[in-house]
Order: sequence, then structure tokens, then C-alpha cells
Amino acid sequence: MIKVVLTMSWRPTYRSSKFRNVYGKVANREHCFEGVPITKNVHDNHFCAVNSKFLAIVTESAGGGSFVVIPVTQSGRIDPHHPKVCGHQGNVLDIKWNPFHENIIASCSEDSSVRIWEIPDSGLRRNMTEAVLELYGHSRRVGLIEWHPTSNGILFSAGYDYKILIWNLEIGEPVKMIDCHTDVILCMSFNTEGSLLTTSCKDKKLRVIEPRSGNVLQEANCKNHKVNRVVFLGNMKRLLTTGVSRWNTRQIALWDQEDLSIPLIEEEIDGLSGLLFPFYDADTHMLYLAGKGDGNIRYYEVTTEKPYLQYLMEFRSPTPQKGLGVMPKLGLDVGACEVFRFYKLVTLKGLIEPISMIVPRRSETYQEDIYPMTPGTEPALSADEWLSGTDRGPVLTSLKEGYSRPSKLVFKAPVKEKKSVVVNGIDLLENVPPRTENELLRMFFRQQDELRRLKDELAQKDVRIRQLELELNNLRNSPSNSNSNSAGSL
Repeated sequence: MIKVVLTMSWRPTYRSSKFRNVYGKVANREHCFEGVPITKNVHDNHFCAVNSKFLAIVTESAGGGSFVVIPVTQSGRIDPHHPKVCGHQGNVLDIKWNPFHENIIASCSEDSSVRIWEIPDSGLRRNMTEAVLELYGHSRRVGLIEWHPTSNGILFSAGYDYKILIWNLEIGEPVKMIDCHTDVILCMSFNTEGSLLTTSCKDKKLRVIEPRSGNVLQEANCKNHKVNRVVFLGNMKRLLTTGVSRWNTRQIALWDQEDLSIPLIEEEIDGLSGLLFPFYDADTHMLYLAGKGDGNIRYYEVTTEKPYLQYLMEFRSPTPQKGLGVMPKLGLDVGACEVFRFYKLVTLKGLIEPISMIVPRRSETYQEDIYPMTPGTEPALSADEWLSGTDRGPVLTSLKEGYSRPSKLVFKAPVKEKKSVVVNGIDLLENVPPRTENELLRMFFRQQDELRRLKDELAQKDVRIRQLELELNNLRNSPSNSNSNSAGSL
């Protein structure tokens, strides 16, 4: 009788979910990356980008900016002299891998440039200083870059000049400019097919923009919820923002993308001060919240019906994270039921720590319910098709047999004619004036070294000239020379 009462009285306190027992698993020491001089820059970015082939991390460097690229299979302690990508003249602020070319990475910097790099399949053997493309269009430093999710060769960059430039990499030029922001742009996010762009800005406004025209479709004036980061929730027609409430507590808010007049829900997280980074997995409808400067990662399941957000669990760690890279679905371990993988940057230890989010399952067969069709490495559109007004969802692929099909695309940088502007015999485009203080110092020290080298060379030539003069005098005054002169007179 007691047994029946217990059964009848039990009620679940949460909605039944196949992801309610997801847990975070930190990789073993041998699968971590140690000895990486992670940047100490305070810019609010992840400073890390990862795909199924390479891991890229922005590093601390004296003069100019650099990042390292490490094959994901080469874990362990990294050589202190590991080759770097070091062509920028200012600090690197953001890096992103091309979703359709796993060897192509974009970077932006304080030197106001965006650069495209092609990494060899075997990784770097020596420092890389020459980019396949250098893109100049911003008048101030560039803080954010994003690849278009379905179109090949379209890149977005946001600068501290309050402008977003859309680059067509097939011609290596900016083709559109979005000029609706009145302050620094903090975040950019696309919907699934890339037809809409949402941004958060320091002017306390949240915007939904049609990127080709630059028209603002929706705008929210966030007075009670200061927005820092925003992310599109797939095709749910929802936006999620993280920010700070009027009481200075960390807060998240859910919005209807077609009506930003008031958020659907607002939820306070905690009283910590670090920025909250949101990550959304459209395949599992799971939302992850990771705080900068703390070691916890909370995760939720997102639904289309109230209460919209269902709290699942929290991964806890004592070591604080500076940033997090996310492995694309094609690089996950399907056999272990891994649904998400972070690469956590621990600055003080110079450590990059993989954290796998795993659905506990006993069966060893392929779990179709947690691995639906997912975007692959094939673009749905060319750059010209997207720019002409065509929208198309991503080309989906299955993870069932273990994804190994390489992309057939080959990245070809446009060949630009070298222009020159010569004034008083000096090519002004070849001798570009320094853009940053670091660049000015590097140029100054380079010129000092050149002056010292020329002085040493001049001194050596002076010594050589004196030696030759002495040898000439010796020849003139030698006995054999005087005998020949006397014989000539006879």
C-alpha cells in the first residue's frame, strides 16, 4: 500500500528531456594543449577558433600581433618556438575559420586590416607573414569578423569606426557597408540561412538588419537590460541576449525577432561581473552560457512554448576561462555521444582544455535522435548569388558514417594589379606610414638597425680603402718596380 502511495505522489519537477543528464567531461592531460602564450589582451572576444583540422589561438607578442595554428591531433606541450602567423602590425582581436575551407582563416587587428591566411595541410613549418589577401576599408581598428553561414567567399567585419563592411573575397573588395550604428558594435550573429543579421551595440540598442540593403527591420532600446552579446536561435525566430540588469546582475533575455518592443522573458543569472558568452546548438536546441573569468558553463534546452528556457545543469570548474572555442559538429566524437565541445583558454597556465558535453547512453549504435542532419562543408550559394538577392538554407549532411568527405572547393585569391603613386621618387603605397604606436616603434627600431648596419659597412669599406692605398704605395716603392724604371731609362 505504501508503495502505491509513493508512485502516485511522484511528479517530475521538469519537462522530460533526452538532454537532462548531459554532463561535461574534461579531456585527459595528454589531450590538452600546454605552454601556449595566450594573449593578455582585455578585448571581449574568445581569441580562439577551432575546426576539425586546426586549433588557432591568439598569442602574446611584442610588437605587432600573432596567433598560433596547431593541428588538433597534436596535443601536449607546445614548443615555445612553434611557428606563428605574424603579419599584422597591431594586436589581433578576432580570428575565424572559413566554414567551407578548413585551411582558410580570417583575422582582424588593431592595424585596421582584415587578412585571409591559407594554412598548409601539415600545419606551419615556419612563421607565416604573407597573407593571401589583405583587406583595408576601415578607418579604425577592426574588432569583429564573421563568415556568412551559407555563401562562399562572403565575410563581414565590424570596426571601431561604427561600420560593418561586407567583403566579397572573390574580388578582394568591400561590396556593401552597413552604417546604422552610432557606437562600437559588440556582437554580430546570423540566422540559419544568413538572410538576417542581428547586432548588439554600445549605444544600448539591439538591431535586426537585412544585410544586403543595410535596412534596420527591428530595433530595441534596451534601458533595463544592457545587452552585451546576442545570438540567433536557429530558425525559431527568436533571439537570445546576455547582458546586465539595472541592478548590475548578469541577465539573459529572449526576444521575438519580429517584435523587439519587449522581451518574451528575462532571467537573472547571478551577481558576477564577467561577460556572459552564449552558444547555441541548433541541432539539439541547447543553449550554453559561459562566463568570462569564471569556470562554470550553464546549459538549457530551448523550446517554442512557455517557459521557453528549461534549465538542465551546470558544468563547474575552479579554473577561470578567458575565452572558448567551439568544435563544429563534423569534428565531434559521435561514438561517445558527444554533442558539443569547448576549447577552454586558461591564461595563467598557458593551457587549452577541451571540454566535451556528452549525452549518457549505454547503446553503442548510432543515436539518430541526438544527431540530426547538420550543415556540412559545402556552400549553398556563391558570393554573386547571395549578393543578387538569393537566400538558401545550408547544405545538410549526416554524421552517421563518421564525416570524412573533404571539401572540393579551392580558395583562389584574386590577383590585383599593383598600383603605385610616386612622389619625389618615393612610392607612397609601397612606403605606407605607420598606423599604430607599435608599428611606429617597430619602424623606428628597424631604421636604427639599418643605420647601424650601414655605418658598420661604411667603416669596413674605409678600412679596406686604406688597405688598398697602402698596398698601392708598397707596389710603387718596391725595388722591382724601381729596377724596371731604371732599365727603361737605359
